Amino acid sequence: MKYEAVIFDLDGVICFTDHYHYLAWKALADSLNTPFDESKNDRLRGVSRMDSLEIVLEEYQGPALSQEEKVALATKKNDLYRTYLQSMSPADLSDEVRSTLNALRAKGLKLAIGSSSKNTPLILERLGLGGFFDAVSDGNNITRSKPDPQVFTMAAEMLNLAPEKCLVVEDAEAGIQAACAGKFDSAGLGPASQYEKTTYPMKTFADLLSVTDGTKI
Repeated sequence: MKYEAVIFDLDGVICFTDHYHYLAWKALADSLNTPFDESKNDRLRGVSRMDSLEIVLEEYQGPALSQEEKVALATKKNDLYRTYLQSMSPADLSDEVRSTLNALRAKGLKLAIGSSSKNTPLILERLGLGGFFDAVSDGNNITRSKPDPQVFTMAAEMLNLAPEKCLVVEDAEAGIQAACAGKFDSAGLGPASQYEKTTYPMKTFADLLSVTDGTKI
């Protein structure tokens, strides 16, 4: 096989928490009387919490906010989001994702997470995947968010593998850009499948079995 490991983004790839993010950001935006809709929410994919807040505040017309106030707002949003996440369970992990992950492991591939989210441990636990992955690189151990490649390079380092031995799986353009910057090949789902820099556009998560076998999709 060309690859020895697969590094997965979490949200939009392993699971879908967009709606929970949307509800939390929407509640925060409403409290600030600033417009927020799902199209703006889509722009937050793969973006750090503080950078996401700046996008949310683009149309804010209230009193100037200090950095301390912005940090407090980001914390408030995350508290709301974590409350919503408590409703997640292993039932939120699709049969396709579960069976594909098990098949990839059976092929001898190492599996890792590369996510900008600081809530990665909680999400994995709620999905029943706590301790499943060989390495987890997330918002708790990085200082630069995608499109910087740090989250993926750190995952590869945890696996003791060079980037060319790892395949990154992403759903966002920023994630594909990060993979490219780190010299990783990439497999794209959703919006990332239409991105010109994606190495392997995929229609389904199970297509990873063909990609890692080196066969055409």
